[in-house]
Amino acid sequence: MNKKKKRTVMARVIGLGLLVLLPMSGECQRVLTLDSCRAMALRNNKQMGVAKMKQEVNANLRKSARTAYLPKVNAVGGYLWMSREMSILNDDQKEALSNMGTNTTVKLQDALAPLASALPAATQQKMAGDLAAFGGALNQVGAGIVDGFRTDTRNMMGGAVTVTQPVFMGGALVAANKMADINEEMAANSLEMKKQNTLYNIDQVYWQVVSLRHKQTLAESYVELVKKLKTDVQKMIDQGVSTKGDGLSVGVRVNEAEMALTQVQDGLALSKMLLCQLIGLDEDEAITLADEENESLPSNPNTLSTPSNLNYDNRPELKVLQNTVDLSKQTTNALKAGNLPTVLLTGGYMVSNPNTFNGFEKKFGGVWNVGVVVRVPVWNWGDVKYKVRASKGATAMANLELDDAREMISLQVRQSNFKVKEAQKKLTMAQSNVANADENLRMANLAFKEGTASFTTVMEAQTAWNAAQSQLIDAEIGVKLSEVELQKALGTLQ
Repeated sequence: MNKKKKRTVMARVIGLGLLVLLPMSGECQRVLTLDSCRAMALRNNKQMGVAKMKQEVNANLRKSARTAYLPKVNAVGGYLWMSREMSILNDDQKEALSNMGTNTTVKLQDALAPLASALPAATQQKMAGDLAAFGGALNQVGAGIVDGFRTDTRNMMGGAVTVTQPVFMGGALVAANKMADINEEMAANSLEMKKQNTLYNIDQVYWQVVSLRHKQTLAESYVELVKKLKTDVQKMIDQGVSTKGDGLSVGVRVNEAEMALTQVQDGLALSKMLLCQLIGLDEDEAITLADEENESLPSNPNTLSTPSNLNYDNRPELKVLQNTVDLSKQTTNALKAGNLPTVLLTGGYMVSNPNTFNGFEKKFGGVWNVGVVVRVPVWNWGDVKYKVRASKGATAMANLELDDAREMISLQVRQSNFKVKEAQKKLTMAQSNVANADENLRMANLAFKEGTASFTTVMEAQTAWNAAQSQLIDAEIGVKLSEVELQKALGTLQ
């Protein structure tokens, strides 16, 4: 057995030497540690990328919510063509004003006719000429008045610059900004949750690969053992000490060992392909894990915990649920603002063409304005009240979910802590079993050489040795996985 161990150690040394020389050859294997696998997975995981984008989106939404406190400046302009012109005077009024002098002259002539008949002809002619001139002047005045009342609104242009400053919005702006802060924090907690899930999955696959690699080495050693036994039994058959049936029995055991080795090799290849896929490498890329050649995998005592100091407040799942509760409370505050008055300050400058600031002028004219807008809700048939009640119900449900999750996580942490201790006990027992199996196999081989034991005794010892070694590998990997599970349960997986 000692010689067998030496051969195994020599094989591993040669394997490490080949790994060193591989870069000099045409095909190079990449050696990966657990930390490098984690880092590559975090860089290449698409869900992590989505979570980071969500965090960036919520950060921009928070910045957008802050702008609601600041005044808003808007500018608007427009042009309007109308097929008809708006008129302040009707057609009769326009006609009367345009003929104001003629109508007045006619009335004056009628009124002065009895007096004018007594005057000399020359005087009558002069009076008639003066009245005609007076009438023409009045007609011009009337036409000017009609023209002055023209609006010329067939082509209209206008514009305005307005400034709006919220003064009091019933608490809606404060609630909206707090909701934006909570959403950003929730995105960060969701990112941390995806990060820990990614690390947990990587650790599971990583240690699975290490476990299969160790089992491959074990299977190779076991194949060598049973093949050596087959050689010894064949010699005994040749000497007539054993029967061909004994050789067939050992041959079956050799076939079983080789089949187990093939299964382990296939499982190892598939696990490495899965690991490559998770860390963003090509599935067919040749990789070697740093822990594959370690003789043992000691646990990290710093990760162990006791029931007295278990803490799970770092779990991102609980933080996300707490964010949900806080978000629901702020939603209630925002809804309450529907029953409160709002106050806005407004101001700006308006310009139009034509303008009415100096009659109807066909040019741009503007005016400054400042005002206050107050909106007071009077009656909404209880709409806001019902919405507030519904929001409070949603908050109560979120609190219940948070309490339930806290209880479940508390149980999960305690179970994980128990699994760590159980894994440590299994490791201790497995190490003891390996020592016993080694001694049992040594004694069986010695007895077989001395002729005091049959080959079946050696096969049983080899089977026990193989099972003990496999249990030891499972126990060592179980310790690592239980520690990772405890770290994830505590929210400290980094």
